Amino acid sequence: MALEMGLWRADGDKLSRITPTAVGLESQLENYIESDPSMLGEGLLIVGRQVPTAHGGFIDLLAVDDSGNVHVIELKRDKTPRDVTAQTIDYGSWVSSLGHSDITEIFAVYKPGVPFEEAFAEQFGEAPPEELNAAQVFTIVAASVDNATERIVRFLNESFGVPINVVFFRHFEDGGVSYLARTWLVERETQAPAGGSAKKKSKEPWNGHDWYVSFGEFPNGRQWVDAMKYGFVSAGGDKWFSRTLKNLPVGARVFACIPKVGYVGVGHVLAEAKRFDEATVEVDGVEKRLADLDLVGNYSHDGDEADEFAEWAVPVQWTRAVPREQGFWKTGMFANQNSAAKLRQQFTIEQVLAAFEITD
Repeated sequence: MALEMGLWRADGDKLSRITPTAVGLESQLENYIESDPSMLGEGLLIVGRQVPTAHGGFIDLLAVDDSGNVHVIELKRDKTPRDVTAQTIDYGSWVSSLGHSDITEIFAVYKPGVPFEEAFAEQFGEAPPEELNAAQVFTIVAASVDNATERIVRFLNESFGVPINVVFFRHFEDGGVSYLARTWLVERETQAPAGGSAKKKSKEPWNGHDWYVSFGEFPNGRQWVDAMKYGFVSAGGDKWFSRTLKNLPVGARVFACIPKVGYVGVGHVLAEAKRFDEATVEVDGVEKRLADLDLVGNYSHDGDEADEFAEWAVPVQWTRAVPREQGFWKTGMFANQNSAAKLRQQFTIEQVLAAFEITD
């Protein structure tokens, strides 16, 4: 059984119990949760309300957490025990089939004109993960439920690991002030998101062409002014930094970003990665070694006689490149700790192309 919630008013040495009331509570809970989903115990971004499913019916609230898991939030209202649990699971099965674009389209209907990526970043302080809706969580919201509902939810959660739970709210009034108290049917620590059947579709599709490149500047080291002038991107100092740069294929389009500054260049890869002291670029129609050029930055590293510690470079023909002072950044855009990564996020691609006035 769920724990009974009690509230007492302390008047000196005397305690007076405040009697809870459910009058009008369930009709207001949806509004309460939408306005502040943290009342469910964690940070959530609401992505839809009364979301129509493909099989009829409407999900009360749909949300995502900071890991990109999708939460189905269903209010009990006047549903029977069988209806409320079956409906929540039914909705969850449909949600598990949704891909990345489906979630963002639902949000676009809910918040017209607000990019999902911006809203996610404002809520959680970082861009959405590449995998969206890789797992789901199901929550029934109620003022109270009967024994049958409790048995069903506990059976599914504790015996089969289905991430379904009931959150109880009780309403108290005291001296004209209203309070809400919350508790859970199943301990939250035991509830883990379940991987959905849509895992393969949970990543935003990659166009097979665009790549993100992190150009990490540092004092007395790598400098964007060199890369912009001579046409290259580079990384090194350890094999962890150079290994992903070597994945860039000839002909790929790269979006160069200086961490904590923004996107500074878009161009196409001209040749495979080589050690910086062996890489060449074309200067005024003449092929020259990067290491022989008049460079502002320093591209040597301790122990770089070994390939794994050397700086590696990839020649790039810039379509548009701007000084670091003009770096472009917008909340919700993609960033990654790897030196190179597939750029799946269409939001970032569109924003950078528009900012640099590039016609795709």
